[in-house]
Amino acid sequence: MMITAGCDVGSLTSKAVVMRGNRIIGTAIIRSRTHPEKTARQVMDQALKMAGVDEKDVAHSVGTGYGVEKIAFVTARHSEIACHARGARFLVPTARTVIDIGGQDCKASRLDENGGVLKFLANDKCAAGTGRFLEVMAKILNLSLDELGKLSKIARAPVTLASTCTVWAQADVIQYLNSGETVADVGAGVNNAMASRVASLANGVGVTADVCMTGGVAKNQGVVHALEKLLNERIVIPRKADPQLAGAVGAAILAREIAEGSK
Repeated sequence: MMITAGCDVGSLTSKAVVMRGNRIIGTAIIRSRTHPEKTARQVMDQALKMAGVDEKDVAHSVGTGYGVEKIAFVTARHSEIACHARGARFLVPTARTVIDIGGQDCKASRLDENGGVLKFLANDKCAAGTGRFLEVMAKILNLSLDELGKLSKIARAPVTLASTCTVWAQADVIQYLNSGETVADVGAGVNNAMASRVASLANGVGVTADVCMTGGVAKNQGVVHALEKLLNERIVIPRKADPQLAGAVGAAILAREIAEGSK
């Protein structure tokens, strides 16, 4: 059965997926370094090792993401829009709206019944509504990202941030802490602010069920639950694979389709 691969080099993390036919056999996620070409090589080598195959066994590979032009070993390159839509649809076959929150951007897509992209919007000019926003806030609160996500469950009176701008939100968080607000209430306020920014983007494409969320922020329970309330829709998180892998999965699927088409 044909072996294909996908490599998604993002601004904060890089991902690789190896597939045999329609089955994922190798994956890897690492922190992106200053040289995208080295990061791509490292993450793909890890995925190949997990899959137990050599690169010469790969029939076709596709690259995508922030550093796509620096991925030297792929046989084709595709947009993040196409790869994330295809990957999300594979991981959640019922998905009609895809929300992907990366380290430095947030993307929302509405799909047709066949998985084609009908409308797409992205926030890539500001850290608000991205994983970077949560990283900055978690650091101020002296928490891990996982701990930040869990705070919404124990918060009693979540604060309201005056702005989702990362710079102004930092000032809000510090002021709330200095005035005696609990870390739980401030953390929940951060999660709510994030969800509010993402909801605006999702509403811009027209939310249609099922809603699938991918990217690292999909692991933040506080943001997910707040977003469900704002959109009035249940959000489905991929279970077949880590939600951060959606772009790489889609790239590997596109690689198979290209290889089959060339035959």
